[in-house]
Amino acid sequence: MDATLLSQAIATAGKAIGAGICMGIGAIGPGVGEGTAVSKALEGMARQPEMAGTLRSTMIMGCAIAETTGIYSLLIAFLILFVL
Repeated sequence: MDATLLSQAIATAGKAIGAGICMGIGAIGPGVGEGTAVSKALEGMARQPEMAGTLRSTMIMGCAIAETTGIYSLLIAFLILFVL
């Protein structure tokens, strides 16, 4: 087995592991954050139904901002796999 082929295989395995770790960590944060935001917004709507519209729009904006973390980690994973 050629040393160059072996080093390329190790580099490819390292890229795959790095991208997997990046997505694993990057997907946990938005999932937990959005779940908590929705939970608390529903609690607020149950306590004060007249504020439901305001709470809903604020919750949706917060979830959209939290989701950008997952999108950024996906971008980094693609950069690790296909650019480096």
